[in-house]
Amino acid sequence: MNLKTLSPPVAALLACTFLAAAQQAPSPSENKEANLKAYVDLLRKDVKKEKVGIFTELMDLTPDEAAKFWPVYNSYDKALTVLADERIALIKLYADSYGNLTPAIATKLAMGVLDLDARRTQLKRQYVQKFSQALNPILAARFLQIENQVEKILDLQIASSLPVIE
Repeated sequence: MNLKTLSPPVAALLACTFLAAAQQAPSPSENKEANLKAYVDLLRKDVKKEKVGIFTELMDLTPDEAAKFWPVYNSYDKALTVLADERIALIKLYADSYGNLTPAIATKLAMGVLDLDARRTQLKRQYVQKFSQALNPILAARFLQIENQVEKILDLQIASSLPVIE
């Protein structure tokens, strides 16, 4: 399997998730907020399914290794989802403030992005250690390599889809 052939659909799905959050005009209607949440949840499930397929193929685990890998991966994915929720909140703030960005909001956005990047790196650092213990350092490094490839493609897709601050 070639990661490049799988990544565009995954990237498109995740980018749509974030773009839907970014482009949705703020609305007092709870229905619109509920619809947005349902849409984001649906797209998130699709992205997770695609990522599972990528990891299943590229990790090339034995049944014994898979039995050890997936519980650790699921824990990682749950923690990563929390960070993704925070990222969506930042994108919503950016979308809501785009026409009248203040220095305070610009600082909050910039520091928020840097904080999320640092926390995501720390999370990967923790899980490389967990994968090393559950499996071995080589498979842990493979996990990190695959995760970084997918992450970079998704990040580039999202970043290139958001308008530059005026």
